[in-house]
Amino acid sequence: MSQSGDVMPIDDDRYAIREELEALRKNGARRQELSLHACKRLFFDLGIRPSMATVRELTQTGSASDIPKDIELFWQRIRTASKVRIGAGTLPPALQERAGELLGALYDDALAHAQAAFDAERAELAQIEANAEQQVRDAEARRTATDEILQRSEARAEAAWTRVRELESQLAASSAGDAAQHDGLRATVRKLEAENEALRKRIDTEQATNTELRDRLDALHQEMRKSTEHYAQQIKDALAEAERRVKPMLVELDSLRSMSSTWQTSQREASRKEFDFIQQLASAKSRADRLDAQLRERSDEIDALTRQLTKLRSQQSVDTSVAAVLCDLATAGRLDDAELARIGTAVDGHVELPAHCPKCGDGEPELSHVGDQYELACPECDHTSGAGRSRLEAVTRFLQRNGESTVV
Repeated sequence: MSQSGDVMPIDDDRYAIREELEALRKNGARRQELSLHACKRLFFDLGIRPSMATVRELTQTGSASDIPKDIELFWQRIRTASKVRIGAGTLPPALQERAGELLGALYDDALAHAQAAFDAERAELAQIEANAEQQVRDAEARRTATDEILQRSEARAEAAWTRVRELESQLAASSAGDAAQHDGLRATVRKLEAENEALRKRIDTEQATNTELRDRLDALHQEMRKSTEHYAQQIKDALAEAERRVKPMLVELDSLRSMSSTWQTSQREASRKEFDFIQQLASAKSRADRLDAQLRERSDEIDALTRQLTKLRSQQSVDTSVAAVLCDLATAGRLDDAELARIGTAVDGHVELPAHCPKCGDGEPELSHVGDQYELACPECDHTSGAGRSRLEAVTRFLQRNGESTVV
């Protein structure tokens, strides 16, 4: 039996004791009877020393002063029972009292023996616990060593992945260089032209989306390569078709020419077929020339777009605050033509067009870009800035020629 009063019974025993106490409560048992029954079950059946917490937890009744009294009453009855006289008058009174004391001593010896056995089991469990803790420490040391090995492996793997990414970058750069030299870069489609126009507008208006524009430009290059391959395949098919038609016609033409001395009718038919062949050949050549012209035109447009994109990227090196100061000085008339010429198009990406014409107040100015010249004009009153070498110069002259100065 355990001497501790804080150890609770296992769930099955606790449930059985609560069932018994509930049955007693339904039969009209009072608090003291419930407490004494709980003490008996705990002490005699489960070997647990009754305490106020365990009794209160089982009976769910009684105050902090009543339960200790019930437990004391239980111990009083135990002590009384250990001294009770045995028999029904067959032994002398003194012998009966000594027999009760003997039973009490036997009970104390049994309790001491149980305590010794419990201490031995507890020492054995402590030894087992110490061995388990040692095993846990050994496992923790092995886990630490494993973590270090894993970290070194992850570092080596990360270095390998870095090398792989570098090689992939080099491969991508090499592929891009090969693709740039491919003959298929000379053609594009209407969809590419529309997307390039949208790209130019976005470059003029949205400097914050340069990264997305670069990604989009790469996608357009990929699509252009596909379109180039498509048109090249079409040209190749057209030439193959022409050759396929030419070969039998040449054979037939030779046959007809060999027979021209005897069959004038066959000669006229051969002449007609020869004329048809020449027309087909001229048509195929004309189509190839048109495709080649379209290819050169699209290549020129892509080269112009690339130059404009490169120019805008170079303008990103100018800080926004510095560009704002330069714009304020220009529109305030504090920069002369030579200074505007030195600034050039460096801050054009930060220059905003005026919403309304300063002269008529109704027109919305339009900016035109021809070659290296910029001109800002109002479609309503024909007010113009004249040709300028940059967007900043055109906007400055447009505002100052009306005698006004507006911050750009």
